[in-house]
Amino acid sequence: MNYVGIDIGSTAAKTLVFDGEKVVASFILPTSWSSKETAARIKEQLYNLQYNIDSPDTKTVATGYGRISVDFADKIVTEITCHGKGGFYLLSQDCVIIDVGGQDTKIISVENGSVTRFLMNDKCSAGTGKFLEIMANRLETDVDGLFDLAQNGTPIPISSMCTVFAESEIISHIGAGHARCDIAAGIVESVINKVALLAQRHGIDQKCILTGGLSQSSYFREQLSKKLRKKVYSHKLGKYAGALGAALLAAEKFH
Repeated sequence: MNYVGIDIGSTAAKTLVFDGEKVVASFILPTSWSSKETAARIKEQLYNLQYNIDSPDTKTVATGYGRISVDFADKIVTEITCHGKGGFYLLSQDCVIIDVGGQDTKIISVENGSVTRFLMNDKCSAGTGKFLEIMANRLETDVDGLFDLAQNGTPIPISSMCTVFAESEIISHIGAGHARCDIAAGIVESVINKVALLAQRHGIDQKCILTGGLSQSSYFREQLSKKLRKKVYSHKLGKYAGALGAALLAAEKFH
């Protein structure tokens, strides 16, 4: 049997295949304007990888904000449940999952494999991956380039809590002639501060793992660890945590 987990987020769609014992395939596609179109491209890619999504030997669970658009899924499950399941699997112990997504940040406590409580940011995208993407674009780079710049800069405080006003603030810093690396460091620090504040409000009394797209950035993880005064771990499959949890749930339900 193959168990497919699909996590269609606001900026990226993650897909992972689990054979009951190990992960055998994974890939990421950009989320298009239409979640249905994204789901169709995922199905096509799975076929290209020799996984027949319509076979009775393949079961699929979808999650993420676009989960209802995956019309070939056998079941849809909430993001919190899937991220909790995936994060617990990656650490193999009770933990606090810090998931920084494209448009939201989630802090999830997991005990004995089950979510016990969680906390999400408000509706503003400040403190998320989308904020970093927007600000990186303003500095004419991408998110990885933003981190590279930030490592060599001294943070300039970004005081605005709103993405729109923060962008105006950054434009002012650019106009004032501040160094790109200092502005970049300020941008990253502002996100770190918001994520850390959310984590502290939730409570971080267990081992922490960073998931989502930013989990692959050692710089972001190190800065968050410093802010929390607690080591934050990662995993090579961290960005697939939601899809992994969905696949694991498929294995549990349809085994």
